[in-house]
Amino acid sequence: MKKMTKKSLEEAFAGESMAHMKYLIFAETAEKEGKKNIAKLFRAIAYAEFVHAKNHARNLGYIGDTVSNLDAAISGETFEVEEMYPAYLAIAKLQNEKGAEMSFNYAIEAEKIHSKMYTDAKNAAEKGEDADIENVYVCPICGYTHIGKEPPERCPVCNAPAEKFVKF
Repeated sequence: MKKMTKKSLEEAFAGESMAHMKYLIFAETAEKEGKKNIAKLFRAIAYAEFVHAKNHARNLGYIGDTVSNLDAAISGETFEVEEMYPAYLAIAKLQNEKGAEMSFNYAIEAEKIHSKMYTDAKNAAEKGEDADIENVYVCPICGYTHIGKEPPERCPVCNAPAEKFVKF
């Protein structure tokens, strides 16, 4: 692929990915405000942006088999924990941005767990097996992720109660 086409696809992938996430967040806000049809519109268009991002990712060669996808996920999570978020956290501390500090700390703690979960899943996939997972619970405050029959009584990162966790 030619350099400029690749750069264009990468930028389009980033833009579509960001739009997808923003629209899902906007849908959540509209839902909380009782605007169910606007929430539906945001979710539908978020899905369209996801389709665009997926097409760009496919053309960029980002999508492989499960083991290679898990490798990419582990690499991404490790980069976030070891390099990206520590650098962002240092900037936030330097500039005394407490909200950003909290956001980055939450992300670092959750990403550590995600990397381990992906590593465990990769070990199973390399054996031709599926991961042994009952339920997955995610804290909607900090992103802490837990695998088990029930969520923890309280989030170990932000102390949110079990009933707040989202079950997958």
